[in-house]
Amino acid sequence: MHGLNYNHLRYFWAVAHEGSLTRTAARMNVAQSALSVQIQKLEHQIGHKLFLRDGKKLALTEAGQIALDYADTVFKAGDELVSTLRGQPIANRQVLRVGALTTLSRNFQLEFVRPLVGRTDVELIVRSGNMRDLLAQLESHALDVVLANSAAPQDARSLLRNHLLNEQPVSIVGGKQRKKKRFRFPEDLANEPILLPSLDSDIRVAFDRLLEIAGVRPTILAEVDDMAMLRLLARESSGLALVPPIVVRDELQSGALAELCRVPNLAETFYAIVQKRRFPNRLLAELISANPELRRLKAGRKEGPSVMRRPTQERPGRR
Repeated sequence: MHGLNYNHLRYFWAVAHEGSLTRTAARMNVAQSALSVQIQKLEHQIGHKLFLRDGKKLALTEAGQIALDYADTVFKAGDELVSTLRGQPIANRQVLRVGALTTLSRNFQLEFVRPLVGRTDVELIVRSGNMRDLLAQLESHALDVVLANSAAPQDARSLLRNHLLNEQPVSIVGGKQRKKKRFRFPEDLANEPILLPSLDSDIRVAFDRLLEIAGVRPTILAEVDDMAMLRLLARESSGLALVPPIVVRDELQSGALAELCRVPNLAETFYAIVQKRRFPNRLLAELISANPELRRLKAGRKEGPSVMRRPTQERPGRR
């Protein structure tokens, strides 16, 4: 194989960032047809299509996104050389793009990416959003993984894969003074105001079902779809709160909040949603393979109870 033609790569790099052949040709003062020929030659040399047309715009293929990552590194080389000679070295870094639901526990997100935090050879990009937008970015290769507390919908043609990372119990917590009195679930909820996740949450739907069966109707102080806000309200309120313990881990450890009971047969699940790729991100593979919950499931140990199982989800190690 002949050496890579860096002129071809530079033209591709410019178009990939601009998203348009017309604008790139005008900016670089070259003919659009000449620009197309240069990119076609690069595609021929590496053996993969780099762009797909999306109306008037160009969308990167999976190979195109990988090529762009490398091109970004290549064309930073000149600046890095100058910085190095001036005594300010800049290391080349791998990139991992993580999307997370805005409602997802920050503590869980941190635990997932913790092995990469502080590594100078890694550039970590974390974006928040709703499930629809994040999955669209995943399918367009703008993200490598989406972290969520529900599995992505799948059908026979779907390229999405759901990796169950963890299951967390769901608890009722309150101020530390409440620990002195034994809490009875669900009876005591009839007399206690409580903070709850919104009705968009799986654990809220399951919790409501448990109370309906028990014939208990609590006083709801607030319904919150953001776990970070629910955590703050739990700290400030004199009422109770329904949360996975990981959300209020620091408050439980410091004694600001006390866990009154764990709700039976209720758990929150955490997923890493990925797209099946020919060129998987190696950093992502490291994170998923290092996850203790995946190791536990692959070892075939008994799983904790959950009322949020989805029959269509793909389990790690199963087809």
